[in-house]
Amino acid sequence: MKPTLLILAAGMGSRYGGLKQVDPVGPNGEAIIDYSIFDAMRAGFGKVVFVIRESFSDAFKDNFESKLAGKIKTEYVYQELETFVPDPESISPERQKPWGTGHAVLVAKDVVREPFVVINADDFYGPESYGLMQKYLAGAAATEYCMVGYRLEKTLSEHGYVSRGVCQTDSMGFLETVVERTHIEKKGGKILAELEANELMEFTGREVVSMNIWGFMPSFFDHLENYFTSFIKENASNPRGEFYIPSVVNELIRKGDVKLKVLESKDQWFGVTYKEDKELAVSSIQELIKQGVYPKDLSLG
Repeated sequence: MKPTLLILAAGMGSRYGGLKQVDPVGPNGEAIIDYSIFDAMRAGFGKVVFVIRESFSDAFKDNFESKLAGKIKTEYVYQELETFVPDPESISPERQKPWGTGHAVLVAKDVVREPFVVINADDFYGPESYGLMQKYLAGAAATEYCMVGYRLEKTLSEHGYVSRGVCQTDSMGFLETVVERTHIEKKGGKILAELEANELMEFTGREVVSMNIWGFMPSFFDHLENYFTSFIKENASNPRGEFYIPSVVNELIRKGDVKLKVLESKDQWFGVTYKEDKELAVSSIQELIKQGVYPKDLSLG
């Protein structure tokens, strides 16, 4: 069964200053998301599902419908603040955005029934990553998941803080824990994370981090739904509550319900958290085209 590519594209891009999911970085107006879809198609994926906000549905469909028609099946699902919340009236009036990456995956549960890979729309993972995920998922059991990990030092922005899931693995490469750190940046030659109560944590840069490229079986949706039900009961009135994928994965591993393999890719990750990151993304794509990794005119097919 061919896996599905589930693209999380509902973020508003507040730090970036625009709809970064479709901002061009390639020589013919291609966005990072175009290269991700191209890589997934080459790796044998059978469907693309976009998780977006309904407010920019038209922009996405105008951008992708024509160039993907006849090449790969596409579907769109909407992540809104009220989606899957039993009592929308209980939501804090201060809350402006949906509930995080775990919530974003959950909203696709009715359209994804096959193994699937989750990615961020604005992150470049490289072609090898999709091949690794496709191969692993093809032979995985219902309780066997995977992810691709990257070295922390290779995932930072020169222009501000980033969020990263810091991973710990066992001797066989299976994930033991992943902790979401939401304010990591370079300061005075050091890599520091800002914790609660203004505490700082220092990293070496060699830590393996999750860049939100996960491989799941459909069983993950049932787990997400169960945990989100509990989460929203406790956090509906919390304007800053976040339902992260790593939080659910951690609990499933702790209970022994699943195993998750951390795969290693030689590809370089890059993303566009800030507007200033775009220059690096453009130059990186140009170099990959020179190396023959991508054609000059992508054409998604």
